[in-house]
Amino acid sequence: MAAVGQCLLSAEWMAVSLTHVEYPAGDFSGQLLAYISLGPICICIGFITLIIFKRELHTISFFGGLLLNEGVNWLIKNLVQEPRPCEGSHTTVTTEYGLPSRHSQLMWFFSVYSFLFLYLRMHQTNNARFLDLLWRHLLSIGLLLGALLVSYSRVYLLYHTWSQVTYGGLAGSFMAVAWFAFTQEILTPLFPKIAAWPISEYLLIRDTSLIPNILWFEYTVTRAEARNRQRKLGTKLQ
Repeated sequence: MAAVGQCLLSAEWMAVSLTHVEYPAGDFSGQLLAYISLGPICICIGFITLIIFKRELHTISFFGGLLLNEGVNWLIKNLVQEPRPCEGSHTTVTTEYGLPSRHSQLMWFFSVYSFLFLYLRMHQTNNARFLDLLWRHLLSIGLLLGALLVSYSRVYLLYHTWSQVTYGGLAGSFMAVAWFAFTQEILTPLFPKIAAWPISEYLLIRDTSLIPNILWFEYTVTRAEARNRQRKLGTKLQ
């Protein structure tokens, strides 16, 4: 329990505004869009989780590009210094500048990079199964829809203008193409050497670039190992 003297301190209190998104009271559409606008935070949390548990070099590179994209956004904002629309309408904003939209830039970077990964990195063969192609197309549509909805939410909630989210989308798309090309041409050939570093082996960092379907590979290897161990255990019990 806080002491009485502590409660009387005349300190200026600041809010943690990472997820502080405001919407008009009683506006269901605004409330829904406010939750949708939290998509970039969910993506960053997902990346951190994947890196901790998978420790795969391409995932680390993807996240590195996302961080670089954030740095470019901060740089452009502080160079252009274009104010947000309806200044003063929100109690908490992370920065007073609005061009380009950070949410829009991050979402379009993620969507465009993922689109390139699905159709260029995961090589599509002539004998690919119908369901394999279907989920790839559906996922691409979902990525595009997510980027559009997050961008629209920033305009609807009066955090940005249409031009600010448009420039954010263009900047994120350009960064995604550039980083994908850099990863493919420069980083990917270096991944086997990086994975062989002592520090990488210590941290269990791995390179799965040459495995076309990592989910299926991990499933089959895990299943085979589990059956092998079960067979050995059954032999010992006899």
